[in-house]
Amino acid sequence: MNQKRVYKSYPKEFKEETVALVTDQGYSVSEAADSLGIRANQLYDWKAKIEASNQDATLSVDERAELKRLRKENKSLRIEKDILLGAP
Repeated sequence: MNQKRVYKSYPKEFKEETVALVTDQGYSVSEAADSLGIRANQLYDWKAKIEASNQDATLSVDERAELKRLRKENKSLRIEKDILLGAP
């Protein structure tokens, strides 16, 4: 009597193109969702995930330089710590 729900999965390209309707072409989330037959909250989730992944992937030149400097400093500090603690 209990039936499992079957959720429809969408390919990554479809999600990206759908989000592009909102971010690039100026459609509202509800307009895009209605025209494609999906729920608006689902589109909001896709949009948030794609924006978060895009934000993480892009570093400015200054941020890259700082990251490189911090990694070098971190490596140096680990070596110093190992020497002071007598680690093998």
